[in-house]
Amino acid sequence: MDAHMDARTQLLSSARMRGWEPLVWLVAFAMPFAFPGHALIVNEVAIVALFAVSLDLVLGYTGIVSLGHAAFLGLGAYASALFAKHVMPDPVVGLLFGMACATLLGAACSLTILRGTDLTRLMVTLGMALILMELANKLDWLTGGSDGLQGVMMGPVLGRFEFDLYGQTAAWYSLTVLLILFALARRWVNSPWGATLMAVRDNPLRAMAIGIPVHNRLAVVYTVAAALAGAAGALMAQTTGFASLDVFALERSADVMLMLVIGGVGWLYGGVVGAVVFKLMHDVISGITPQYWTFWIGLFLVVLVMVGRERLIRPWLWFGRAADQKGGAQ
Repeated sequence: MDAHMDARTQLLSSARMRGWEPLVWLVAFAMPFAFPGHALIVNEVAIVALFAVSLDLVLGYTGIVSLGHAAFLGLGAYASALFAKHVMPDPVVGLLFGMACATLLGAACSLTILRGTDLTRLMVTLGMALILMELANKLDWLTGGSDGLQGVMMGPVLGRFEFDLYGQTAAWYSLTVLLILFALARRWVNSPWGATLMAVRDNPLRAMAIGIPVHNRLAVVYTVAAALAGAAGALMAQTTGFASLDVFALERSADVMLMLVIGGVGWLYGGVVGAVVFKLMHDVISGITPQYWTFWIGLFLVVLVMVGRERLIRPWLWFGRAADQKGGAQ
């Protein structure tokens, strides 16, 4: 009984908002107002952060490695863009439509990832993204083919807030969607239902032996992650007015994987931190040496892996470790 109460208390405390979190979100929402010239970058960071959070649900909480997560991003982008062009330009309704399409695809794909090993899942997810890319290329009468879907005109958000050239409305719109979906995802993974995901990730056989429906958990998490990725794709198409084939590209899935390597997996904020660091490094380094920015990103990742995230953030630990080793040698 005491152990059960301790576990419940731990879950509630992990779901509770920390004191620094409101400050972080307030700073994020203040950025487009304080730096209007960088509002477009803030919007882009918010979108890729949501994309990274969606992959963290799959990778960090179930251990499924996906190199085709861009399939859901691309489907959400094209679905919302087509909805705006042919049905109605309302951003919120288009966002929900993009999420619904990505959710259906995620539910269908979840049936395939339940079979086979990690390598099989890797190939299946990658193959799905390639199939959708080729379909979008061939259906040029609908998607614009290699030229992309251009001229996506969006109406005002909630009928009041028009999209402006500086990107302030787009940034606040994307940040709001990110905050809402992030809060829901965090509440979900820190619930008793979400706590079983760790058991599924660490030891599926033992989780199955104690009565946890492993396949059901994997399918639900994969579907929810697809919905969040679809939301990121919808935001991308709505705020840029454009959807192109590169949303399905392998580079999208690889970049978001690198963001999780930078920020860490299994705590959701890792996707947000990784997105911020990755985009800032990309913009700064490409502005200095545009032809070599991938080299510097790769070098940073090598140092990160060799040194460790904790020691890289807190370099004074290096000296502490060296002093401990010296004392032990004596």
